[in-house]
Amino acid sequence: MPTDTVLIALLIAAYLYWRHAQQVKEAALAATRRQCRLCEVQMLDDYVALSRFGLERTKAGKLRILRRFTFEFSATGKDRYQDVCIMQGTEVVAIEMPAYRSPPDLIPPAFSAEDLPGS
Repeated sequence: MPTDTVLIALLIAAYLYWRHAQQVKEAALAATRRQCRLCEVQMLDDYVALSRFGLERTKAGKLRILRRFTFEFSATGKDRYQDVCIMQGTEVVAIEMPAYRSPPDLIPPAFSAEDLPGS
């Protein structure tokens, strides 16, 4: 009988952990979608993948789980860049995007000295 109680408690704990992990992943996906929209790039595969998992202390000294998710985006539709979204609990710590090439139609045209005021 005590073995059944322990087993049920472990199953409940595993479910609660899994549910929380899914909430963190959904928050990371929403943050990466928002970042891609702000940068005017296309998020590829509409997916974030857990790449690192560990513990870290907050500024207040509390121990929190730190998760690192990777995702990919394209700036031109022909390229593919890999980014990182770092989550601490359900909060976004950082989104690290590499430098990428903008499509030619988004780059402002060059101007000449005649275009400057006072010329």
